[in-house]
Amino acid sequence: MDFLPVLGFLAPLPLVLAAVFAGLRPGSRPAGVPMLAEGAALLALLMALGSVVHLWVGGAQVAGLLRLDALSATMVLLVAFVGWVVTRYSRSYLDGEAREGAFHGLMLATLAGVLVLVQAGDLLVLVAAFVVVGLGLRQLLLFYAARAEAQRAAAKFVLVWGAGDAILTVAAGLLFAAYGTTSIAGIAEAVAAQGLPVEARIAVALMVLVAALKTASFPLHGWLTEVMEAPTPVSALLHAGIINGGGFLMVRMADLVQASPGAMAALVMLGGFTALFGAAVMLTQSAVKTALAWSTVAQMGFLLLQCGLGLWALAVLHIVAHSLYKAHAFLSSGGAVQAVAAVRRPGPVAVPGLAAVGRAFAVALVLYAAVAAGFGLIAAPKSAQALALGAILIFGVAYLVAQGLADAAPRALTQRTALASLAAAVGYFGFHVVSGLIWGPHLPRPPVPGALEWALIVLALMSFGLVAVAQALFPLWAHHPAAAGLRVHLANGLYLNAVLDRMIGGFRATRPN
Repeated sequence: MDFLPVLGFLAPLPLVLAAVFAGLRPGSRPAGVPMLAEGAALLALLMALGSVVHLWVGGAQVAGLLRLDALSATMVLLVAFVGWVVTRYSRSYLDGEAREGAFHGLMLATLAGVLVLVQAGDLLVLVAAFVVVGLGLRQLLLFYAARAEAQRAAAKFVLVWGAGDAILTVAAGLLFAAYGTTSIAGIAEAVAAQGLPVEARIAVALMVLVAALKTASFPLHGWLTEVMEAPTPVSALLHAGIINGGGFLMVRMADLVQASPGAMAALVMLGGFTALFGAAVMLTQSAVKTALAWSTVAQMGFLLLQCGLGLWALAVLHIVAHSLYKAHAFLSSGGAVQAVAAVRRPGPVAVPGLAAVGRAFAVALVLYAAVAAGFGLIAAPKSAQALALGAILIFGVAYLVAQGLADAAPRALTQRTALASLAAAVGYFGFHVVSGLIWGPHLPRPPVPGALEWALIVLALMSFGLVAVAQALFPLWAHHPAAAGLRVHLANGLYLNAVLDRMIGGFRATRPN
């Protein structure tokens, strides 16, 4: 079965060949191109399955310019599956467009680049793959090139993504100077044996910056929030390993990143703030795709937070779950508008008071503590970081529980929201066990918390807890003039996107070549 891992490594090949064929027929309804594109994507998916089967049966790892391990096998299967779904969807969505053939070619070429990226075993391959993906996505964002909005979105994307590529190249050079290799496996071994010399410390800091840029973290998130200027399949394709690329980079280089407490702290602070900022802005958006884009900003911030806490296996699970959910959400965004319009009574069932909110959070945390204790008896004790992350997730459930405990709400709703809190806690620890079994043996364990780590854990708990309480109490002061003003500022993303627009040349956008 030695040919099976090679199938995964060659999965980009049918996509590249089909992309070339589509490039020769760039016009409307090109004969055979849509069917060929879907077939190539399906073949790539089957080849990705070959890698997974080899890893499951043989258990071997293939290292070099490309590598096969639990992380790469998971990502190549995820990317190939989402890519096939998006390609299949594009057949009908783009039917009759003036540049239909060109679109299929660009989609396949970009998808091929992502498949190489997630299987990279060397930093040079990783950099090259990031560059190819950036070039492909830029052209997809410019599919409607005459639109000024599309030009601005593409210009911001090139600025942020290209800066990340350049910084990652410098980091690779510094790691080569420190350890004499650009092999990812070789760097991990060198870190364990030699620690972090000065060059490596600088390289880690640069990689954290790259991760922030690739995940559209605060404050350079503007290009992602304007992704709706491209066709809907592009928005879905972003979640096939592209917008997750920064998180993937951190997980792939986990041995190196975790050796630097400063880098881990930066990920916690930047990721946590981005998650809160993106979630707050998302709630003020009226357009479905814009709200989904801000949701992705928040989710990518939460992904970086997980990496900073050293919960690497959970970060991989987050990448998989978020990619599948958000790709589906974008592809079904048109139906979501009709579903929202059909709702007769939007908004909270009842307005909870301060006492109800307090009881809600108490119920949620008590249930969470009970479930955590139960899992501690039947499985290995959880780290402080894992317990803190679970508490943050439970804060999100507490808002629903607050509605259930409102005086005007029926008892049945109280019971349902309490059950929801219990289910969330059981699900969290259950998925924690599963992710640990699949990816845990191949990734570092969370570091033992020191003074810095404990301070960050407390800061994260307080920040997310206060925001959750404020959200639960928002109906009580939603009609206050100050709340109305705050909503306007949040709806505009605190105007950071407008600042970036002016930095790249104002609101005039030049026509692309």
